[in-house]
Amino acid sequence: MAEGIERTEQIEKVLPGAEVRRLAERWLPHLGGGGTDFACSPTGLWLALASVAAGARGGTAEELRALLGVAGEEAAGAVTEGARALAGTDALAVATGVWSRLPVYRAYREALPDIGFGPVDPGGIDAWVDRATGGLVPRLPLRITEATQLVLVNALALKARWTVPFKGSATRPKPFTDASGAEREVATMHGPVPSGHAWDVTFTGGDARVVELACAAPDADRREASPSASAKVRFVLGAPGAGPAQVLPLAWAPAEQRRRIDASTIRVALPKLSLRTPVEAVRHLEALGVRQAFRDSADFSGLSPEDIAVSQVVQETVVKIAEQGVEAAAATVVAMRRGSAYRPPADIEHIAYDRPFGIVVLDGSGTVPLFTAWQAQAPAADV
Repeated sequence: MAEGIERTEQIEKVLPGAEVRRLAERWLPHLGGGGTDFACSPTGLWLALASVAAGARGGTAEELRALLGVAGEEAAGAVTEGARALAGTDALAVATGVWSRLPVYRAYREALPDIGFGPVDPGGIDAWVDRATGGLVPRLPLRITEATQLVLVNALALKARWTVPFKGSATRPKPFTDASGAEREVATMHGPVPSGHAWDVTFTGGDARVVELACAAPDADRREASPSASAKVRFVLGAPGAGPAQVLPLAWAPAEQRRRIDASTIRVALPKLSLRTPVEAVRHLEALGVRQAFRDSADFSGLSPEDIAVSQVVQETVVKIAEQGVEAAAATVVAMRRGSAYRPPADIEHIAYDRPFGIVVLDGSGTVPLFTAWQAQAPAADV
């Protein structure tokens, strides 16, 4: 138990967990009401945006910092340390890559040592996404065009088995009432829940019930697995009519808000499921206050000497729940285009020394003429 608490505190220290949760809580209301299926990755979105924010400056950086908690130079360290801490979770893979048609500052690359950089190659990027997500997201969830100057992709992938798998023989059809009130039968798994892995949480919409299923890496039986490093999957059942923006954050409600379920045995009936959701997030981010990043006047002068702006932010997320375990992956893409940062017209006065002129060399005070000269003829070429 102490090891688990220590592990949690380590991740919280190096990854702004509170900021990722805050991003999730602000983003969820924009992903659809209670009648819409979706899957998303707040951590994937945070890591991708924070990687780009590492090259943001000025007002662009301030807007990203207000959403992410970091921007500019400090974002690079947060991304690197956070991704490394997350990669310590059993069966979780974390990777980020950048492909560019324009120059990227060496200082930006060096500040993100775990990120690979290369030239834009649509086929190569698709292959990278396929590998990085274990085949769950087989290709980039957007089309690269000639206007795409830079692509940053974050990939998260988890393939883990339940520590106590469901018995396939116990899976049977069970009625499921959807958000519209319609009822149909779905394949539903049945099994026991260990003591302490289920609790109630009270929120403004009523009570919610949380069940946690522990995971282990597929090869955990061949090595000594650390429970503190295992992923945890929590299922949250809110009050009837409560939407995802209300219910989902209850999965990370602090321990003092939980109430033990007073029962000697707890069993769960859980539908098998497979969700795949592509999300175009630009309008969500604009609603959350990030606007300058998408304008021609965007300031990413810490990333490239070229004027660039974000053109698209797209995430594709897959979540699969079955008897043996869980599979989940997300590819979050930030695509960038050329911008045309506004610069006021320069008030230029041209002075051409194209007729006789004088030359005076003064001392350091600017008052003593050390040398004087006059150029009356066309200067000789061999000076």
